[in-house]
Amino acid sequence: MIKKAALIRHSEQKGEKMEGMKLKVGVMGSASSRLTGHHKMMAYALGQAIAEADCITITGACPGFPFEAARGAKESGGYVVGISPGLSLWEHTNKYGSPTEYHDVLIFTGSGLMGREVVNIRSSDIVIILGGRSGTLGEFSIAYDEGKLIGVLMGTDGITKEIKHIVKVIRKTTGSKILYDNEPGRLVRKLLAYYTKEHFRHPSCHNGGGARREG
Repeated sequence: MIKKAALIRHSEQKGEKMEGMKLKVGVMGSASSRLTGHHKMMAYALGQAIAEADCITITGACPGFPFEAARGAKESGGYVVGISPGLSLWEHTNKYGSPTEYHDVLIFTGSGLMGREVVNIRSSDIVIILGGRSGTLGEFSIAYDEGKLIGVLMGTDGITKEIKHIVKVIRKTTGSKILYDNEPGRLVRKLLAYYTKEHFRHPSCHNGGGARREG
């Protein structure tokens, strides 16, 4: 485990260590409730690995892959933050049919399903993609465009099978780094090792040292 590394957050402005701030790992994936038992297990194990690394789990506070990851994190003693598309708890549960279980905090954006994606990504130091359809593809695109460190959990189907091809088509340098693995715990360890060794120097395009934008 990289618990010590997870407890250190690096300043985006000066590259200085800020003790006591945990890294935030965003889990982005399909909100479909029709997941196979294997896929639920993969998502649960991902949340578990994030919690065991002493990081905060961030989700879109929705069903499907993110919910299973939140459950894995919470049941492993982790802290889970949900970024809701709703304007209130009522909207969250009634309009969007989204869960509240296994989340410590819900942040109500009032931005709708697509609008909250930017908040999801910008609130995360590291973004992990699993499964996913068009909404997850949008979150991946934002994370890639903004130079985030991205993990892709292979073996979860959806857009994860196409990411390598998509990146080749994009042909754009943003400062983003993508790591792939089909084992949740190993993927989390690889991401934390890379972030604390290298990516903290340019965690996003908003820290003043990001890659030049190409449109």
